[in-house]
Amino acid sequence: MAEVEPDGYAETLALLKRQVHEARFVVQRKANLEVLRLYWRIGDTILTRQRTESWGTGVLGRLARDLRGEFPSMKGFSLANLAYMRRFAEGWTEDAILQQPVGELPWGHIVALLDKLDELLLRDWYAAKDVRHGWSRAVLVHQIATRLHEREGSASSNFVNALASPDSELAQQITKDP
Repeated sequence: MAEVEPDGYAETLALLKRQVHEARFVVQRKANLEVLRLYWRIGDTILTRQRTESWGTGVLGRLARDLRGEFPSMKGFSLANLAYMRRFAEGWTEDAILQQPVGELPWGHIVALLDKLDELLLRDWYAAKDVRHGWSRAVLVHQIATRLHEREGSASSNFVNALASPDSELAQQITKDP
């Protein structure tokens, strides 16, 4: 005997599924931001101690072991990752994490920015593009390697004056695409 579906059931189910997906995404974004803030604070603490107490990499190795021992279920406390946290704190302020696109990126994307780019302005430019376009880490690395920042905007045209707004932007993007 087949189950009878009440009127509006499919629409209600679709609505509820969308609400669950949206709520999960909001929670993931908030959790990501808190992890980034934690990593920034750890990096800032290490940076401060290295400046005031002349801590070397030996101390970082010990910190990595002790943190992994205290939080065995958490990943991210390797010596290399602590060094990235330090660079993260050195490269951005805590306010920037809260107010700029870098705070919306996954940690792996931030590590890629730190590895591939030395200039803060370029890191911020690629972070904004990453957030805007929802790039994977592989796409971000590819865009950096192919120097998107140099390619974009390099083709001059009069599209802005000759075409309506959506068409002018599309035409400009087509001419920029190698």
